Amino acid sequence: MINILWVDDEIDLLKPHIIFLEQKGYQVTKCQSGTEALEIIDDTNFDIVFLDENMPGLTGLETLNEIKERRANLPVVMITKSEEEYIMEEAIGNKIADYLIKPVNPHQILLSLKKNLDHSRLVSEKTTSNYQQEFRKIAMDLSMVNTYEEWVDLYQKLIYWELQLEGIEDVGMTDILESQKTEANMQFGKFIEKNYEDWFQPKTDAPVMSHTLFKDKIVPELSDKQPTLLVVIDNLRYDQWKAFEPFVNNYYKKTSELAFYSILPTATQYARNAIFSGLMPADMESLFPQYWKNDTDEGGKNMHEGDFLREQLKRLGLGHLKHEYHKITNLKAGKKLVENFRSLKDNDLSVIVYNFVDMLSHSKTEMEVVKELASNDKAYRSLTVSWFKNSPLLEMIQLSQQLGFKLILTTDHGTINVKSPTKVIGDRDTSLNLRYKTGRSLTYQDKDVLAVKNPKSIHLPALTMSSSFIFAKGDMFLAYPNNFNHYVSYYRNTYQHGGVSLEEMIIPFVVMNPK
Repeated sequence: MINILWVDDEIDLLKPHIIFLEQKGYQVTKCQSGTEALEIIDDTNFDIVFLDENMPGLTGLETLNEIKERRANLPVVMITKSEEEYIMEEAIGNKIADYLIKPVNPHQILLSLKKNLDHSRLVSEKTTSNYQQEFRKIAMDLSMVNTYEEWVDLYQKLIYWELQLEGIEDVGMTDILESQKTEANMQFGKFIEKNYEDWFQPKTDAPVMSHTLFKDKIVPELSDKQPTLLVVIDNLRYDQWKAFEPFVNNYYKKTSELAFYSILPTATQYARNAIFSGLMPADMESLFPQYWKNDTDEGGKNMHEGDFLREQLKRLGLGHLKHEYHKITNLKAGKKLVENFRSLKDNDLSVIVYNFVDMLSHSKTEMEVVKELASNDKAYRSLTVSWFKNSPLLEMIQLSQQLGFKLILTTDHGTINVKSPTKVIGDRDTSLNLRYKTGRSLTYQDKDVLAVKNPKSIHLPALTMSSSFIFAKGDMFLAYPNNFNHYVSYYRNTYQHGGVSLEEMIIPFVVMNPK
């Protein structure tokens, strides 16, 4: 039974309300002052308190403060005759559960109770019911989806329901959604296999991709009248963006959002260099051999993004734009940029590459503690949100809002939790990535990968005349037969990228203006 404490110096006038609640099965304890209420609260566990604001002796606000000190999680509904703004602000600042203006009727009270005490159950039941209806529609869409736009719509729908179901107690619904995501990735792999190569043909309808993103979507936003901050968060999935978007919305309002496609491989050295150069990897290799490194080359593969950006701006006739490029790879570098952030206001374009999410996903394969913290997509999102709320990046976004920057937020590729090993054999020069391989004489399971015999057909460098690429589909990861079981147990349920999946390829691009 729900136990209510109702505090009002005119409690006798509320008898009809109390009888109404008791008939609904609630138990109501009455008292007439704040002092009396505090004595009762010390001795009795209540589920909720209705508190009159205007009482002799201890006022409602004073009583509220005392209640919150003693029982921080006890919901308190403030009831007042006054509509003065400062009273509302005081009450809300003290985390009241609800705020009602007298005269209240019994149904308002009942609604407040439902909202505060039955909220989780009601939301859970409604969400489950809505998803059950939507499940059939998604299943039907899956059998018919046939364009890159339709795949974006379907993936965004799956993310929406994943986030909705995250807060409910029905694990069965989450399992059903997971099976739909698995089916969707299987169909998506077939779609990419059939269409990806055609996207590079002249006059073909193709999505915005890594190498066209800057020219098609970023350049139109640049202006010498307003500085622009471009933030590229490495390895950011669409669901992770949606999870921390509300914190960015405190400072910025969204003017546009689109999902674009990462090129293959969905790996940093390919996809992020493509964004900054505006070129596919094969063109980077031929035009800028001094900047491009292949998988088997020694040294860092993303050391020249700033150079690629400068060259692309010149090629687009924007060499006159004042710009800066910064890469943040650790907390110390992030804090240092925060300290010097105001100097960026004189630039037309400031670019920040933030490597945290990439480090997190890779560290998951190395650190058991992170493996525990990010054991599934829900936990991975939660960990990302926790980082973002406490990161120098959020401080930079706050400062950019104060300085009037336009904010563009995007990523280079996403990542997927790999669960299913598939055997591959290659020579000693084969690349090491778990989601793609490039090399000679690769042996693999045909159904598990997208195989490209001629890398030039998708504008990738060929290491030798006989080199090919393979990309793992769905949640597969590529494992060598040698020491297979140890390798599989080490990498299963870790976050990897480089292959073909909705999570890796369909990624966010958001333009925002300061509030």
